[in-house]
Amino acid sequence: MEKSAKWALVSLCKGKTIQAQIIGQDAHGRNVAKCYLQDGTDLSAEMVKLGLAIDWPKFSGGVYGALELPGIRKKLWLADARQNGRMHVWKQFEAQQNSNASQ
Repeated sequence: MEKSAKWALVSLCKGKTIQAQIIGQDAHGRNVAKCYLQDGTDLSAEMVKLGLAIDWPKFSGGVYGALELPGIRKKLWLADARQNGRMHVWKQFEAQQNSNASQ
């Protein structure tokens, strides 16, 4: 998922000028910014619409929530669990899916 997001962002931005407006810092001290292309394209909105990001209401005020694909929060959460070695979470999810399918 991470690589897909990276290449989608490269595709959206390659050869273009990006404007970034820093709006805060996350819990790890990293800057959070609203990023736009010169034509006004909101890069956060584009990534959310592609299913490669989710709304972060703490910083966005919830403006991207309506753009999220159905079920994307669970999908991204499970992908993160798989990538970060929390396979027990993934296995529990698969077991639950299998038991629901057999009912």
